[in-house]
Amino acid sequence: MWFNFAEHYEMCIVLQNQTYKKMIQFDWDNYFNELVNSYKYTFTLTELKEKFHLSDKSLLQGLYRYKENKKIVQIRKGFYGILVPRIATNGRLSYFDFLDDLMKSLEKKYYIALLNAAALYGAAHQQPQVAYVFTTPPTPRNIKSSNLIFLSKSNWNQEFIVQKKTQTGFVNVSSPELTALDLCSYIWKFGVNRVTTILIELQEEMKLSLIKKVAKEYDNISSLQRLGYILDKLTQNEKLINAIYAIFLEKKTYYVPLSPKKGKRGEYDHKWKIIVNMQIEPDEL
Repeated sequence: MWFNFAEHYEMCIVLQNQTYKKMIQFDWDNYFNELVNSYKYTFTLTELKEKFHLSDKSLLQGLYRYKENKKIVQIRKGFYGILVPRIATNGRLSYFDFLDDLMKSLEKKYYIALLNAAALYGAAHQQPQVAYVFTTPPTPRNIKSSNLIFLSKSNWNQEFIVQKKTQTGFVNVSSPELTALDLCSYIWKFGVNRVTTILIELQEEMKLSLIKKVAKEYDNISSLQRLGYILDKLTQNEKLINAIYAIFLEKKTYYVPLSPKKGKRGEYDHKWKIIVNMQIEPDEL
């Protein structure tokens, strides 16, 4: 009986490849377990390259298998999340659980803002359907799978940012005072009534010392005017209102419409220089 060298060689190559794949999988499993045990649930393609020194083709094939087995999820190009039952839901990670790692990998400052920040202070009447994050320009692409929207902001004082604990670490969130002014800057997007509803609740979390600092440094003066007017008309927080008014008097101001979408016809509020072009009707709390 003749020995078929070609068949034997081919079989050896197949067995060698299978053994190699099993070794790689074992190493990757260990690597992912090490990350999870250290409460890190994300990794980058660059980190994987540095760890295993594999070709791009081998890395992408391995990542594909793990994605197919629903062990990892690609959040954006080159950035992945590890799916573990205690934090993953329906094969996804909450933006809350990967945002800080993502922004560090992009080397960008950021903070969770607007409706989402308000919700973290118990002041969102309706649960936000998308997540708004301010970051320095150029802004990254939005991540549709996580309903994550990035908004551009050139600079801010880190003193006005609060760190909130998550299952995986911490995230940066705007303080109640900065959140209030940002909401007034985006009143054109969310509407006067919705923003007012949130501000009525949020003002209970605001501190006099910090609102003075934030208001003094905030670039959008019309936001300061709208915030002061809304709190003046719909709350009885005199100390807060007076603190905002004192800063308002230091600014060079012009008359601005309460709602940027409704034109400039209406009564003039001379205290805050607001053109009252609509009646405020906040939601019932």
